[in-house]
Amino acid sequence: MNRERRKAVNQRRAGDRGQWASKTEYVLVVAGNVVGLGNVWRFPYLCYKNGGGAFLVPYCLLAVVCGIPLFLLETSVGQYTQEGFITCWRKLCPLAQGIGYGHFVIKLYDFIYIIIQVWALFYLASSFTSKLPWASCDNSWNTVNCVGLQSLSNETVNHTMLTNTTSAATEFWERRVLVMSGGIEELGSVRWELALCLLVCWVFCYFSIWKSVRSSGKVAYFTATFPCAMLLILLIRGLTLPGAWEGIYFYLYPDLNRLANLEVWIEAGSQICFSYSVAAGTLIVLGSYNEYNNNCFNGTSFVAGFVVFSVLGFMAQKQGITVDTVAESGPGLAFIAYPQATAMMPLPQFWTVCFFLMLIFLSVDTHSMNFIGADRVIDVIEDMTGQRPCAFFKLCWKYIIPLLSLISLVLYLVGYTHLKLNNQYVYPAWAYGLGWTITLSSVLMVPLWAAGQMCWTAGTFRERLHILCRPAEDPARQRRKTGEEEEEEEEEGATVELRTSEMTA
Repeated sequence: MNRERRKAVNQRRAGDRGQWASKTEYVLVVAGNVVGLGNVWRFPYLCYKNGGGAFLVPYCLLAVVCGIPLFLLETSVGQYTQEGFITCWRKLCPLAQGIGYGHFVIKLYDFIYIIIQVWALFYLASSFTSKLPWASCDNSWNTVNCVGLQSLSNETVNHTMLTNTTSAATEFWERRVLVMSGGIEELGSVRWELALCLLVCWVFCYFSIWKSVRSSGKVAYFTATFPCAMLLILLIRGLTLPGAWEGIYFYLYPDLNRLANLEVWIEAGSQICFSYSVAAGTLIVLGSYNEYNNNCFNGTSFVAGFVVFSVLGFMAQKQGITVDTVAESGPGLAFIAYPQATAMMPLPQFWTVCFFLMLIFLSVDTHSMNFIGADRVIDVIEDMTGQRPCAFFKLCWKYIIPLLSLISLVLYLVGYTHLKLNNQYVYPAWAYGLGWTITLSSVLMVPLWAAGQMCWTAGTFRERLHILCRPAEDPARQRRKTGEEEEEEEEEGATVELRTSEMTA
């Protein structure tokens, strides 16, 4: 039976589940998933923290040996099995289906993007005022230690007097948006403004995916392209600000001594996984809506760094301080430093609206999309695309990625330190216990599922292991049915289509 007929049969089988209307939709959705919030606030901060331009060395190297191979692997798994990140393991290795359930548990805890979207929406709503609320200290939430933008931009100010002060932007973030309590043991009360923003965000997210790929693919035409357009506009504006190039220099100036620090390499690897959305199950799901024969084989973070640090250079010049002092906000750059900088620009409301609209749509894309042998993977990709990947991918899948993952885990555990908030507040012991419980609740799904399957399956230990390590259903074998079976399915499909058209008429 020829390839075209198999393709037609596969398309008909996937009709009930749904497929991307076009390859463009798939590319846009994946791009929207990859170009996420981490590109705007996490990457620039990590780059500054870990040696500036030198950080690009481990980042680019790990992108080649880990990011791209894993991206191809997960996309291929989804396209090959035509299943989600749980059920795909039945067609790969039933013993490892706990990996899928582990992904599911992680998704239950994964509310970070919807929360960031809530904050961005709150900032966006606060931008439609005659005077930005984080620009002055004349608000009910401000303290006597607050310093407004007018004082910060005064070049004659004695900065030694500002040691025990906080900026208006910081107080808006901590005292108005978050209303930070004294510790995790103090829960505080419900913030009705944020609760309303949360409802709006969930409603928007629902209508983005309520018809599965038929709606999310259409939404991606806007949510994937609009943030990129905003990023370009903000980049052009940032580069034209006074002091912008000082920020760019600080962003890219390489501190090669940092490359000897293993923590830099670990954080580069974590950012690769974060940016490429690998090891989260999302790419498997997105790839599963491709046609079986789709050619899946065929640097936004870096640009975002220019946007952020050009603005930080402008802020540093206005305040008469160094760029590193401004950049110490860490990931809070998005909600402290950048709003503060836009308040210093002409037309501050316009630039603030652009920035937080970009954050909202970045979070929408990322939130709503939210082991077979290496030789067999190569064969699978060749069967789907007609192209055989080079041996480099096999080397990465089989040796390099597992080895680097193991080394990173060991180094992380060896260098583990307790988390602190603002380098001051130390979390109580029960909070760490809760954190480890949440972590292990996903990790332990893998061995627990495997142990359960070994107990439920009949036969000797060797027989059970042999059964569970083989695909329960082989998609490739299913697609190679006899000509008679496929012709029967085609005739049946044609009959159904004829009856449907008659009923419609």
